[in-house]
Amino acid sequence: MATLTIRLPERLKAEIDALSRAQRKAVSDIVRESLHRHVAVERFRQARKAILPFAEAQGILTDEDVFKALK
Repeated sequence: MATLTIRLPERLKAEIDALSRAQRKAVSDIVRESLHRHVAVERFRQARKAILPFAEAQGILTDEDVFKALK
């Protein structure tokens, strides 16, 4: 596993430490999970942006349109 060193504002570090204690998880685990989630959301946003023109061309404009198309 690789090591990454980052600088955080003191307040954010304190909040992460508080979560660590409350959840009884290591700070590294909390940060790692948060980064996984962030990367997944960003990848989803990129994919959505790439396919949006194709969906609009098919008349798929809302979440409801997506659900109808998937039925």
